[in-house]
Amino acid sequence: MLTTHTVEVSGARISYDVRPGADAGHRPLFVLGSPMDATGFTTLAGHFTDRTVITYDPRGVARSPRTDAAHQTVPAEHAADIAAVIEAIAAEHGCPVDVFASSGGAINALELVSRRPELVHTLVAHEPPLAQFLPDRQAIVAACEGIRARYEADGMGPAMAAFITLTVHQGPVPGGFASAPAPDPAAFGLPSADDGSGDDPLLGQNVHTCSPHELDVAALPGAATTIVIGVGQESGEQLAARGATALAAQLGSEPVVFPGDHAGFLGGEFGMTGRPDEFAARLRELLDASA
Repeated sequence: MLTTHTVEVSGARISYDVRPGADAGHRPLFVLGSPMDATGFTTLAGHFTDRTVITYDPRGVARSPRTDAAHQTVPAEHAADIAAVIEAIAAEHGCPVDVFASSGGAINALELVSRRPELVHTLVAHEPPLAQFLPDRQAIVAACEGIRARYEADGMGPAMAAFITLTVHQGPVPGGFASAPAPDPAAFGLPSADDGSGDDPLLGQNVHTCSPHELDVAALPGAATTIVIGVGQESGEQLAARGATALAAQLGSEPVVFPGDHAGFLGGEFGMTGRPDEFAARLRELLDASA
């Protein structure tokens, strides 16, 4: 039976869920994203009932409110939050854990491994949208900063339309992307008017700190953690897939191909359905291989 818990960290109160597994012989599996909350991993977690599965809401998202007045969150903070959850469950469920992390969550989990490798046995990092090793890095950073500025000036709809345009773009991001005319929010089913809330965790807190993050890659090859970088079979040359491939090259490896695209593990959450059965089977293969 799923149980929900909280852990107090500097600047936030983090909520996490524990789904006890039937087989105590497996390490716990922590599945996470950013800023996607725990509900996005319901289908994936359901494929691993043979082990304890942990999900959580990142700081500033859903059930994990910030308790400070900060207006941004950096990967080091997310990494510390993930570490706090792992440490909180360690006494009962064991440590180290295996981690599947997607998108911004993959960048945060990589940051964790660079700092606290003893907490993670195997990390499967699915499509971290890291700009660090891409030739168009400056254009990507400018685009992320432009999206944040657009959010502050015009609200969620125009900023989210720009974000979607960035994430689905195939190939290198053009230098003028940040200053290009704003896409029509209505084309994406988004509102044009600013509701004035200013509290969107993606556009307000994370968009300008995630892809531009500088990961200490030198700390990763010597880590005790087995690191697997994954890309979606259908992602093509989108930013997240390109970032993953470039990072894998820095680590001296090839990315592992997963069924579907960036959302391949989703089973209807947020109105998106990937290829969750095949995706979970591929993840199981990787975890079993590193057991």
